[in-house]
Amino acid sequence: MPIDRLSSIFSHLKNRLDLSGARLYSAMAGVIVAVLAIVAAVVVTGPADAAPSSASSERPYGQDVSAYESDHDWNASQAQFGIIKATEGLTFRDSAFARHWAELGKKGIVRGAYHYGHPGNDPIAEADHFLSVVDAQPAETGDLLVLDLETSDGRSVAQVNAWAKTWLAHVKDETGVTPLFYSGWNFADTYGHGLAEYPLWVAYYGREKGDVTPPADWKSWAIHQYTDVPIDQNVSALTTGQLRALGRP
Repeated sequence: MPIDRLSSIFSHLKNRLDLSGARLYSAMAGVIVAVLAIVAAVVVTGPADAAPSSASSERPYGQDVSAYESDHDWNASQAQFGIIKATEGLTFRDSAFARHWAELGKKGIVRGAYHYGHPGNDPIAEADHFLSVVDAQPAETGDLLVLDLETSDGRSVAQVNAWAKTWLAHVKDETGVTPLFYSGWNFADTYGHGLAEYPLWVAYYGREKGDVTPPADWKSWAIHQYTDVPIDQNVSALTTGQLRALGRP
């Protein structure tokens, strides 16, 4: 309890009880003892919601990076899964993708590659660009494929939704892998209807790890990105084995 709060209590006692001298000091001492007892109880027991739930603490932890974190040290990371930017649009290739991909392969954790989509372009062309870059790297069973969609490029809700469906379906047809769909909660809730067959990786900051309800038609989420400080950090509602099962056969 702050000092100014204690001073206010003492002043209130003196004004209301007209205590002075030894009697005031005695009353003050009583208050201090009572306050210390309350503080001790709080420290020992804590508020009911202070400790994270066992379910939250047991969820697999992951990180996602791009060229902005080109020197990220995966060996020092506690991540149990890592997802890396591979491509964007029709031609962009992330300069750190190959390094991150190799490092995650050495670490042996679940890994994935994502494409940042632009609905202003042809979705098939963007999907093929993504696959050409990812397929140029060594593949492992369980590698995840992801569409990152965060912009409408001025297109309508229906157009963006159709674009996403086309991109996701094409990647699934070409690889046999059902891609994950990543977006912020509000964007997914607006543009993501009809995409519930694709596992959801949703960004929702300012909430506890895993404390998020699915947007749009999704009944569950696979990954929750809960902060981007100091790096994008995530938890999964799935086990690492279940995450691998979503990836390459």
